[in-house]
Amino acid sequence: MALSKGKHNIAEIEGTRCTVIETGATPDRAGFLKILLVHNGYEVKMEQEKAKDGTALETFVIGLTDILFNPMIMVYEKKLIRKDGLTVTPAFWNQWPEDDTLPYWQLQR
Repeated sequence: MALSKGKHNIAEIEGTRCTVIETGATPDRAGFLKILLVHNGYEVKMEQEKAKDGTALETFVIGLTDILFNPMIMVYEKKLIRKDGLTVTPAFWNQWPEDDTLPYWQLQR
């Protein structure tokens, strides 16, 4: 997932230089991230990944045209908003079930 590494990658997606948000994303995950990021005012670019022999894979590369965007910073500084008005948490970003009663240091994944 994108929140496990703080490295900032840039790639060309659909002919535009983009910050890579996630690679190897399933279609469901790509759709989830696209809806979330468009709701926050970002322009999302997606491209199907290709195997070494050139055949299309079932996974996607997701990028944003905002070169300075870093998902780790945006999520942990609570700068992204969900459609229901709450801030995006790491559990929401990673699509883990949220348990608000458990302190973060007791989470084991």
